[in-house]
Amino acid sequence: MKNSKNQVNRRNALKTLSLGSTAGILGFFGSSDTRASTPKSHAPTPSYTIGVQVKITKVRAIITAPYGTNLVIVKVETDQGGLYGLGCATFTQRAHTVVSAIEEYLDPFCKGKNVSNIEDIWQTAYQSSYWRNGPVLNNALSGLDQALWDIKGKMAGMPVYDLLGGKVRFAIDTYTHASGKSISEVIDNVAKYKEEGFRNIRIQLGGYGSTHLATDPDWKRAGFGSQGDQTIDPQAYKRGTVEMFKKVREKFGDDIELLHDMHERLQPMDAIDMIKKVEEYRPFFIEDPFSPENMGWFNMLREHTSVPIAMGELLNNPHEWLEPMKNRQYDYIRIHISQIGGITPAMKVARLGEWFNVRTAWHGPGDTSPVGHAANAHIDYAIWNFGVQEAARVIRTPEDKVLEVFPGMPTVTNGYMSVNEKPGLGIDINEKLAKKYPPVVYNYNWTQLRGEDGTPIRP
Repeated sequence: MKNSKNQVNRRNALKTLSLGSTAGILGFFGSSDTRASTPKSHAPTPSYTIGVQVKITKVRAIITAPYGTNLVIVKVETDQGGLYGLGCATFTQRAHTVVSAIEEYLDPFCKGKNVSNIEDIWQTAYQSSYWRNGPVLNNALSGLDQALWDIKGKMAGMPVYDLLGGKVRFAIDTYTHASGKSISEVIDNVAKYKEEGFRNIRIQLGGYGSTHLATDPDWKRAGFGSQGDQTIDPQAYKRGTVEMFKKVREKFGDDIELLHDMHERLQPMDAIDMIKKVEEYRPFFIEDPFSPENMGWFNMLREHTSVPIAMGELLNNPHEWLEPMKNRQYDYIRIHISQIGGITPAMKVARLGEWFNVRTAWHGPGDTSPVGHAANAHIDYAIWNFGVQEAARVIRTPEDKVLEVFPGMPTVTNGYMSVNEKPGLGIDINEKLAKKYPPVVYNYNWTQLRGEDGTPIRP
């Protein structure tokens, strides 16, 4: 009896010591002047810092369009007052379907789960639908995953990049978009962005595929298709792009890096031909030369040119990038973090790339929300094989209303993206203001592209 009592006393003492050590460690991480908002003596200690499990009480979607693009934000609420996380689940083309997946399926699935078990929640949610790897379900899962990492950072009193291993770089090198309907207009925009400090600039002659170079198509005269559909003239696009690279390189020399997005607009042999022709102008990379249906052409492309290739924004199944990365078929993995399911799988992709010298260039367009850009940035800080980060206008030069809806969003200065040092992802959402910008009707013309005879052209 006496021995049993002594054992209980020893266990209690060890438990007290353990809790004290945990509190001390958490106090250490929270004591930095850049992270502590109030003196330690005045801030109540949250119960989750002393070993209490934090449970999910609600997973819900917030849909808003402060700059005319439908953004879907996931908010994960907990049983600890004021503790919540945000994630990006934006799939503009199917925004309302993603909202349904979040609120009708992920919410009841996640209620009562321990927010700390991110990997377990990801794995079980991923297979909960049995059929998986589709963009709708992956986007919903991505929003949940990012929100859980946001919560974990807040619980630890650390930015998410610290949880991922800490910074490997002081800031995140980005590229921006310089386009124009004429080459002279492209050159003017390149000069402007170079003056702003950007070292990497994507150049596009008009929209994807230079559709403005195709005039009076036969299918329109025949009354086929829809009025807003666009047309591509593959040879005009190829000629215009090669000439654009030539003129821009002549104007700026090798002082800047030039990128270009083909957006899967050409047939494989035309794509290979164009990439070979721009090789002498030393592109930093050419993005998405082939559609996902044409991945088998990469071996031929590699045999014919040394131009670096970036690929992947349409990929959402791990098997779509596993073999190509292993076989070094491209140089930059350019997947969309919401397409693949969030920070958890993105870190695995980055680590995979490290073994095969494939660098990251996460997709960061305007239809990634500011929350999604923050998630990109935290990963970018922490991974060794980072390449470059796309920085859309919403991050480069955000409007005041966007800053008000998303306080704490990343910033870009001198071409470098930075995040604040707040715990978690460092970004919030003003739900009251978000309601002022309801979802808009999606314009499908952006994806509707036809050949001269009216044949639909993928992506």
